[in-house]
Amino acid sequence: MTDRPAHVVPVDLAKAYRLINHGPTVLVSAAHGGRRNVMAAAWNMPLDFAPPKVAVVIDRKTYTRELIEASGELVLCVPTRAQIEAVSQVGSTSGRGLDQATDKFEAAGLTTFRGDQVAAPLVEGCVAWLECKLLPEPEMAQRYDLFLAEVVAAWADSRVFDGGHWRPIDAAHSTLHHVAGGVFFTLGEPVKSRDGD
Repeated sequence: MTDRPAHVVPVDLAKAYRLINHGPTVLVSAAHGGRRNVMAAAWNMPLDFAPPKVAVVIDRKTYTRELIEASGELVLCVPTRAQIEAVSQVGSTSGRGLDQATDKFEAAGLTTFRGDQVAAPLVEGCVAWLECKLLPEPEMAQRYDLFLAEVVAAWADSRVFDGGHWRPIDAAHSTLHHVAGGVFFTLGEPVKSRDGD
């Protein structure tokens, strides 16, 4: 893992929900006991403002879930159109059988950097990152595969998110929104209401 890139800046936790409020597919990363893994998750959402919380569905068969349950931590990374092949790859393969020398990050060509609050890596090239601590809801996880977590640190690429708002985003940095069967939509033109802040 490398140090945090200069264009990755902290986001006020009160505004952290804005990083995923538009429904992007995320990369979920986890680490525990010297192992790490990453998966794609289309079903995720913000839940609260203070403290900020998120929800994400993580199938019980995934290796990422095993690491999250062991560590109590995870990171939601918001990938871009330029990363679509890597997102598709980590979303359709398992890291369970890979050795420590070649994990899913490396297999998909993803590089990582360190966060401030959790051991799980942050994926370079994304436009937003939420470092999270798992909330103890084992029955919900067992029954629905639904995990709740508190956001303890938030980051964004200052070139596309500044002052708590998304800026106009070029095609390469547009976020991905999975609809089914490997098909994604990307963001269109922003439209602001008269009452928008």
